[in-house]
Amino acid sequence: MRYEGMVYRPPSEASSLIVQLTVGCSHNGCRFCSMYKRDKFRVRSAEDIIADLRGVRPYYRRIRRIFLADGDAMCLSMRRLREILTAINEIYPECERVGIYARARDLLNKSPQELEELRDAGVGIVYVGAESGSDKVLLNMNKGETREGLIAGVRKAEEAGIAASVTFISGLGGRELMREHAEDSANMINEMRPTYASWLTLMVDPIAPIYEDIKEGRFELLSPEEVLEEMDIMLSATDIPLEEPCIFRSNHASNYLSLKGDLPVDKDRMISEVRRAKDSPGMLKPERFRAL
Repeated sequence: MRYEGMVYRPPSEASSLIVQLTVGCSHNGCRFCSMYKRDKFRVRSAEDIIADLRGVRPYYRRIRRIFLADGDAMCLSMRRLREILTAINEIYPECERVGIYARARDLLNKSPQELEELRDAGVGIVYVGAESGSDKVLLNMNKGETREGLIAGVRKAEEAGIAASVTFISGLGGRELMREHAEDSANMINEMRPTYASWLTLMVDPIAPIYEDIKEGRFELLSPEEVLEEMDIMLSATDIPLEEPCIFRSNHASNYLSLKGDLPVDKDRMISEVRRAKDSPGMLKPERFRAL
């Protein structure tokens, strides 16, 4: 398998075969992100991708899951996606699920019938970086998405039978917009009804554009205590119906406190864990063990 640049994947795809459809991210403008800043975006040829799929087949008796990278492989045309998925089904007929990164605008550019076709071809999950439910935070971070578009894109995927895993980033509003970020993110989850929602914590690489704002005092990072307060606000504002549960996780390496549960049934328990951690700082992950 040939890779170009640094290849990223969601934590839940750790055991998946990673196939690079695109190099980098077509947007690549988020101010908090350093993931693809050194890569020039391009689409790999179908011939190269299929050659990679065939090339590694002899080394694996069974591949249960395949993940399509890079940053927003869903931006590819339906013709190209059909070609790749057809090859996956031919070469790895035992594959149970294909996952893919997607921006909301890519999902909105696909018709409901096209998304259903992708589902039938094996796409079982899309990973969407919402980051915040606040339009002000999204604009400040140059996310290139809107609250309305993110909600519509995730709903469209879910209605087509493709599970959506949506990530939010604690601290992305800084101290100034902490409450707005927390409450609007909770309300976004309420409206999206994603199958999965994940809560990461902001960590800034020096090559991320926002780094200079932090150095100059124009953006204030949250303290660990404020991160817990923001989490408390966010979880308290969630209102998920029992018949449409959302699997919630804050077990990313960047987080100070790991939480796992289903909303709404585990909401009170998770809030209690957050409040217990507020009174017991020893429960928090030491700074040196946090990672992007």
